[in-house]
Amino acid sequence: MDPSFEAQLREGEVTFTARDAALLKAIREAGSLNRAASTLGRSYSRAQKRLGELESAFGTLVERTRGGAGGGGSQVTEAGETLLARFERLQTAFTAVAEVAETVIEGRVESRSGEIAVVQTEAGPLSALVPPGVEEVAVGIRADAVTLHAPSDAPAAGGTSARNRFEGTVESITTGERVHQVNVDVGAATPLAALVTEKSRQRLGLEPGREVIATVKATAVRCTNAGP
Repeated sequence: MDPSFEAQLREGEVTFTARDAALLKAIREAGSLNRAASTLGRSYSRAQKRLGELESAFGTLVERTRGGAGGGGSQVTEAGETLLARFERLQTAFTAVAEVAETVIEGRVESRSGEIAVVQTEAGPLSALVPPGVEEVAVGIRADAVTLHAPSDAPAAGGTSARNRFEGTVESITTGERVHQVNVDVGAATPLAALVTEKSRQRLGLEPGREVIATVKATAVRCTNAGP
């Protein structure tokens, strides 16, 4: 999934991400920040600093004990467990949206360069990963792999063969709580679906009829055999 659509919880200037969730879960399992950092392959000092940043925003997430017969340790607090539960619910929702939102366009392979082929489609030529020996293809583009730009801010055409570029118009928007699916008419029978955050929607002024440029990396485009 594109990093823009990975689950995140924000409090002030601090953002809680999957990497932070992994740290709390490791502390829960290991009973120690030091052992958790070691398990994750992170330095203790950086893990300790990051935990401090998170707690300055989200409250006490880990309770620490020192010395004693057990030698001390760390345990995730109730506030930490609540934060993890919130994050996991959001992560599940993001994953569900991304998995169902995919555009499929039929095309034909025109040329190849290693694993990457140029495929001619109704929306124009695009670069994609295509299995060897396949000529007639169904091009699958996940909505979370598509980036929308204002025409004035979009990458120049032909700037890189590794990134596909489509000119289009917003056809419709399916509104979610934090993430919206924007359907863009790019000249194909099926509109190109893209996922955008509320912040991006406002920044781009997205609404039906709005002209946009959609880009997607060639390595994010998958093709399957559409032939007989």
